[in-house]
Amino acid sequence: MVTDRESITAKLCAFARAWHSYHSRDKIYDDYLAFDLLGKEEYESVYRQILDGLIDSQKLMKEQAEQVIGEYLAPIPLSRILFSEERLLRFAGEHKRIQYVILGAGGDTFGFRNDNPDIEIYEVDHPDTQRYKLDRIRELEWVIPANVHHVAVDFERERMHEKLLEAGFDPEVKSFFSILGVTYYLTMEQLSNTLEEISALSIRGNELVFDYPIKGEDFPGRVEQLEKLTASLGEEMCQGFEHYQIHCMLCRCGFQIRTFYWPHQVQAVYFDGKKDRLRAFENVSLIAARCL
Repeated sequence: MVTDRESITAKLCAFARAWHSYHSRDKIYDDYLAFDLLGKEEYESVYRQILDGLIDSQKLMKEQAEQVIGEYLAPIPLSRILFSEERLLRFAGEHKRIQYVILGAGGDTFGFRNDNPDIEIYEVDHPDTQRYKLDRIRELEWVIPANVHHVAVDFERERMHEKLLEAGFDPEVKSFFSILGVTYYLTMEQLSNTLEEISALSIRGNELVFDYPIKGEDFPGRVEQLEKLTASLGEEMCQGFEHYQIHCMLCRCGFQIRTFYWPHQVQAVYFDGKKDRLRAFENVSLIAARCL
């Protein structure tokens, strides 16, 4: 992972959410603040890179660029954020006061879209990515809500759960954890360590949501193309996980799977029947688990 600048893939995900919110005829998910947080200049910079061949090294016309965005960039961020926030809001409805921990927060805008003061939000990310986001918030003159906390963690040198406790996280309060877009870059050991840290902060009934790439050799070309893209940006993906590995890691950490979507189920739940005809990625699964 790149550690001396903000995450480029986080920018691409924010771009995808902004593009979908402004251009989709049949929205899957509306992140109406993504464009503002990313900024017109950054948005146009990413769009120019796509026109210049960011994905397949071929210069594109506008219509082709939008097809590429829909094919490669939009499906994963849109389905996973909706999957996560649907369950977060349900969880918040079940409890008077909760904590929401966003691991790898990137350009997440929930802290500004949320209207429930009983959700205490902890955005966790690498210091460089978080610094970039906070600088952008200052430029916009947005006021950070009192219930939003930014927790910078250098994951190679610091313990995430220790930094959260320092930031005021209360391990006795019901909590919801999301890890979106992170597992693609983790080894099995790193993911296991992350789940163990979440377990150390968890009480019975806490929930955890994440997406992950399925390990395999026979996925279609766009999976390989996306992997090449992130590698070219200095953020190389790992080889993915098999379902039994995920199941075993969660069980070992005291979590039970509550919802699991294979790629064809992601397609059926979030994409079938939509006018834009986006397709779920063939190697990405969504999972929600509860602490026992």
